[in-house]
Amino acid sequence: MPSTDNSHSDHGRLLRRLLAVTAVLATMALPAPTCGSTALNFGPDTAVRAWTIQYTAHDGARRSATVILPASYGPHNNPSIPLVISPHGRNGTGRANAQYWGKLPAAGGFAVVNPDGMGRRLKSNSFGYTGQIDDLARMPELVRAALPWVRIDRQRIFALGSSMGGQETLLLVARHPDLLAGAAALDSVTDLARRYGQMPEAECDAACLRRNGKPFGVILQQKLAHEVGGIPTGHARLYAERSPLQQAGRIAASGVPLEIWWSTKDRIVVDQAHQSGALYRALRRLDWCAPVSEYVGSWRHSHEMRASQLLPIALVRLGLLPTTSRTLPASVMFRTEPQCSDA
Repeated sequence: MPSTDNSHSDHGRLLRRLLAVTAVLATMALPAPTCGSTALNFGPDTAVRAWTIQYTAHDGARRSATVILPASYGPHNNPSIPLVISPHGRNGTGRANAQYWGKLPAAGGFAVVNPDGMGRRLKSNSFGYTGQIDDLARMPELVRAALPWVRIDRQRIFALGSSMGGQETLLLVARHPDLLAGAAALDSVTDLARRYGQMPEAECDAACLRRNGKPFGVILQQKLAHEVGGIPTGHARLYAERSPLQQAGRIAASGVPLEIWWSTKDRIVVDQAHQSGALYRALRRLDWCAPVSEYVGSWRHSHEMRASQLLPIALVRLGLLPTTSRTLPASVMFRTEPQCSDA
């Protein structure tokens, strides 16, 4: 069941934010990680530029992250800039995740860090492991250490991800709320135990069976159990730790403006009404005035997280883009927080 801890007062949230700023300033004195950053061009006429940096994950493993910046931004033109932390989806990489952003960082004047990530056991399938979430929270310091000329606006750090990346975005809100000025989670798993039970339903035709030797959903189950440390029966706590729905009390009390996007036709994270939809309903029950909005459509899994699709709208709502020519399709249902007074 979702947590119902609503004891965080406005005063307590302000105190936590002040302490977090103090902690950030302290960590800036730490030695920089070894970095062999390499410039990568998205194309001959691109308005953005990507840099590959190296960092040390929670378990000591060396991992990469792709940092996207406006092409005009550099050591001699480096105003304070917002940063988006963007964890990738299952089986993804930071570099692949960076492709979804297109030229949007240049249009909005912000940076995006796309880490490869590291789970308890698996690299590309971290599934919200606590160490991975803590690594995401370290990204501003890691970017600054690897690229010292990047000046991050500490008041404008955001998180945005889809699928597993959405799950980890939500867990980042729950565990490190003082870091974030806003977040958007798209097509996310919020109840990992429920997701485990539904995995055998994954589509797998004859060619899939020949290729894998067993139903693809069974392989997913085995991979998830290996990463988490067992199956939900007997390991409920481990699954709850990775499930945003079980952290709903923390998310509701965080005060972080949050967008939840999900699809009724998702064939990867199926039954989204009991995943992202369930989280939205839980947040509304816990705090009617929580700054959370919901977008419900019928797109393919994670299709909306593209510069050419609905990603610009999510960024406008976060204040990262001044405007966009894209409009929310009439087929997308939108709910936002009610007008609540401070009295």
